Amino acid sequence: MIEILKNIEFEPFLLSFKLAGITTLILFFISLPIAWYLSQTKSRFKPILEAITALPIVLPPSVLGFYILWSLSFNSPIGAFFEEYFGTKLVFNFTGLIIASCFYSLPFMVQPLQGGLESINKNMLEASYISGKSKFETLFRVAIPNIKPALITAIIITFSHTVGEFGVVMMVGGSIPSETKVASVAIYEFVEIMDYTNAHIYSAIMITLSFLTLLVVYIFNGKQKRIFAGFSK
Repeated sequence: MIEILKNIEFEPFLLSFKLAGITTLILFFISLPIAWYLSQTKSRFKPILEAITALPIVLPPSVLGFYILWSLSFNSPIGAFFEEYFGTKLVFNFTGLIIASCFYSLPFMVQPLQGGLESINKNMLEASYISGKSKFETLFRVAIPNIKPALITAIIITFSHTVGEFGVVMMVGGSIPSETKVASVAIYEFVEIMDYTNAHIYSAIMITLSFLTLLVVYIFNGKQKRIFAGFSK
């Protein structure tokens, strides 16, 4: 057993964490204005925007992965533009994985943030506007400090979801060692060659990490609820 553990390649896990960390950081700055707009707008187009944002949740990963692959390949205007003018390919490399992961994990960042922003007392926001603060200042100085549980949940769930991606990253990135071979792809390859021992070990590590991540979320949210309950008394 010790020999098996010594032979474990941790590079796929490190690559997964690197991908998840970069994706989560990018999505935070992309999703925050989207969530803020959706939480405040009364536009008739709001359901359409919410449906578009949530689409990656219901779309099969193979379908989403195919269209992202096509959109980033040389056959599309976007892929052709980057390859012709910048000499950069957007598929079957780490850059492509980041772009694909941002699309696939977008709703997991937007929805918790939107829910948290919608739960804020409107009187607090109105008081901020009356005091002369802009919408930007209100968002960062009033709204965000009051949605810590939603913020932490969004960040952790997005990170965890990205770590566990398979279908989309497989379609867009394939399995290139040190480049696109993340942990979920490594597990798939072990199963494909019937190396169930390593598949069990890699899967057990992923399950443990997922459980610990969710445990942190629930513990933090429980503490925040007790703090807010204490303030309300």
